[in-house]
Amino acid sequence: MDIQTVGIVGAGQMGNGIAHVMSLAGYDVMLNDISGDALAAAMATIDRNLERQVSREKISAEEKSDAVGRIKTTQKLTDLGQTDLVIEAATERETVKQAIFEDLLPHLQPHTILTSNTSSISITRLASRTDRPEKFMGFHFMNPVPVMQLVELIRGIATDAETFDACAAVVEKLGKTAATAEDFPAFIVNRILMPMINEAVYTLYEGVGSVKSIDSSMKLGANHPMGPLELADFIGLDTCLAIMNVLHDGLADTKYRPCPLLTKYVEAGWLGRKSQRGFYDYRGDTPVPTR
Repeated sequence: MDIQTVGIVGAGQMGNGIAHVMSLAGYDVMLNDISGDALAAAMATIDRNLERQVSREKISAEEKSDAVGRIKTTQKLTDLGQTDLVIEAATERETVKQAIFEDLLPHLQPHTILTSNTSSISITRLASRTDRPEKFMGFHFMNPVPVMQLVELIRGIATDAETFDACAAVVEKLGKTAATAEDFPAFIVNRILMPMINEAVYTLYEGVGSVKSIDSSMKLGANHPMGPLELADFIGLDTCLAIMNVLHDGLADTKYRPCPLLTKYVEAGWLGRKSQRGFYDYRGDTPVPTR
């Protein structure tokens, strides 16, 4: 099918990034969030990031103007019912995602494809709670969306070939690369990345190294662009913990046991950059390790 309109649920870090790249690729975008402030902040972020691309001569001022003009915002979830493709980019909690799809179902067109930007939750299970499991799949963007080149495409057990091909065509139009992943906990990227981050937290928890020494070791010793604890703060410690719990519960292997220190930071509300404190304190001019 020919996808022309895209509905995005959630105007946070991932949702506004997805709206950015979709509108720039020529799709008409309907961006939804329950918060008007979140929608206003998302549009400001999109405008700022597009302007950065103009200043670097990656796009023209006209392309920026056209992209912004293709994005409409709404606080009514049902407004997304008339789009060809819906991408859910809400918080990483299965009950929240299920409730969103249940509210959307009565308002969808027969051909509308439903997708989730989940980084770990079972696509098959989410799809089974809808009226169109064959038109449901995982559409997992990497953060930050305008920069990262990969999109994981995850088929549920019922996803049909037409749905997969339509989503693969969207990824191609975005100028990104698709990686096909099977529907197992955390898919490919987070199946590999999150245990590494969790092990870095264990290394801190056990006193093997400090925040600074752990991050410096991986940047200078393994040529990683960002240390694992710095990266965890960027992703959000609550998201890291949620994915580790999905891995631990879904695969029943003790090697995926979340580090107690990661749990403790989340319990304290120290979630990383978004809360100004995590493994680093971001409240000053430069980040300072908290441990």
